[in-house]
Amino acid sequence: MTKISAEAISVIIQHGFQKHIQIIHEITEGAKKRFEQADWAGVQDANAKRISFYDERVKETILQLKDRLNTQHHDTLPLDPLRWMSVKKNYICYLEHHPQAELAETFFNSVFCHLFHRQYFNNDFIFVRTTLEYHLPVPENRIFTRTELANIGLKNAICDLLNRFEFTVPFEDLDRDIRRVIGAFQQHTPVSQHDLTALHIDTLNMAFYRNKAAYIVGRVVTPTGKQPFILPILNNEQTGLYVDALILDRNEMTCIFGYSRSYFFAKTETPSAVVRFLQELLPHKTLAELYSTIGFHKQGKTEFYREFLQQLAQSNDRFIRAPGIKGMVMEVFTLPSFPYVFKVIKDKFSPTKDFSRKTVKDRYFLVKKHDRVGRMADTLEYSEAAFPKDRFAPELLEALQETIPKSIEITDSLVVIKHLYIERRMIPLNIYLEYATDQEVEDAINDYGLALKEMIAANIFPGDMLLKNFGVTRHKRVVFYDYDEVQYLLDVNFRKIPEPRYPEDELADEPWYSIAPGDVFPEQITTFVTTVPKIRQLLLQYHPELMDACFWQQKQQNIREHIFEDIFPYPQNRRFRSEDEKSRDRR
Repeated sequence: MTKISAEAISVIIQHGFQKHIQIIHEITEGAKKRFEQADWAGVQDANAKRISFYDERVKETILQLKDRLNTQHHDTLPLDPLRWMSVKKNYICYLEHHPQAELAETFFNSVFCHLFHRQYFNNDFIFVRTTLEYHLPVPENRIFTRTELANIGLKNAICDLLNRFEFTVPFEDLDRDIRRVIGAFQQHTPVSQHDLTALHIDTLNMAFYRNKAAYIVGRVVTPTGKQPFILPILNNEQTGLYVDALILDRNEMTCIFGYSRSYFFAKTETPSAVVRFLQELLPHKTLAELYSTIGFHKQGKTEFYREFLQQLAQSNDRFIRAPGIKGMVMEVFTLPSFPYVFKVIKDKFSPTKDFSRKTVKDRYFLVKKHDRVGRMADTLEYSEAAFPKDRFAPELLEALQETIPKSIEITDSLVVIKHLYIERRMIPLNIYLEYATDQEVEDAINDYGLALKEMIAANIFPGDMLLKNFGVTRHKRVVFYDYDEVQYLLDVNFRKIPEPRYPEDELADEPWYSIAPGDVFPEQITTFVTTVPKIRQLLLQYHPELMDACFWQQKQQNIREHIFEDIFPYPQNRRFRSEDEKSRDRR
């Protein structure tokens, strides 16, 4: 192994990180233009490309280091402890006052963990603890603009707020939008109860772009507290932009920043300050979730790991098998005190699952880079994940040794899983329905149908539509979480069942018609989804078109013609719509 200085190693990692940030900034810069030009295909393409950027830069950096160290043919390297502690020390000097220090730490960790054995994954060599524990690189007030209402009044403040983002496409009716926003503020908040001299508005300096919308985020500070708000801006693709709603409810805001949606494009030099501003508005969201949702999903993984270590330190419960029907592809376990599930691909699948381990991984990655439309849970993917052995229930440990022996390594103190996925824990829909009230059952089945419709509108066919593969969130939303049979909608052949040739055909053990790979018969959905007559009836009542092959074929045609449907991450009744539109809705 060639000797190079600790400083030289540190500089190579720094350059790799700088290149990563530059590329991320470039694709994020384009979000505003894509929104203004209504380039929705470009939005999807940018979202998919961005997911791989981090890993590509890490691989490039590792290759450069191995080339300098003359160790190109080694997977893991022997560690020189003193040299790598010196590398980290040099790197910490680079981080001082760096506006993306926490992201640079994570990049350093990724490079190191690809080079060396997991036994060295400790704070001597990587950033298990962040250098931001005791200070932030940039004060929070640098990332928002404060407007004192006493100086210009509420109307001018809203006008300045909307114009501050300098969209090149004009608003179709700015005065109307301002009136609507002011009316909603006065109706739903205590703003009008206070003298303007006591109020100010703090607005984040960046817009958050996702799919077909730009979101402006801020807070109104009053003597009695802080009222967060989100203004979704839409492009009607003809006469200009318009404010579609004023979101004031924290739960609805949490859903907009939810883990079942694609990541935002948000131009920020100081993500730590932005995340902490958002966490004040959305206290239910963790740092891990917020870093991910603003486009830094690898930092989200780092923050999640720290949250996980903290949870282990402050709890004493054991990992157990997750509630619900056992999966045919995944072994799933959970820590009851921690709201997540851990999923490991089994060594052997059920005979009905005719695909490989690689196929499963590819399908999970497909969902990661795709538009999840609020209906597919985000996943965190880890390799060589080490868990304390004494925290596993004996029956779980026995089950893991039986179902994933090739993916697990057990030492005296650790259980090491070579590859796993982590998702937010939800109540499986089939279990939820067993204990739900009649109204909750009705609402859940209606939302299950809506979930299917929104996924297929985004060119996703879930494959296995059984209720056990969907979960219910704390906001009572139905979300899909089992991706081993996911595929693009355009890759499926939807057919109507042919009329029987003879009366005897319907009584035969085998179908009277041919079935090719990829064929799906929507008429059979209710039959396969559930055996409960009441649930079948509700599905037919709310979503009869799901049982019609023509409906699915039309969705495919829409996708081919690049028709991008509107899927709103907030309730329809929050939208500022004309009286004509509201009248049509009532009809």
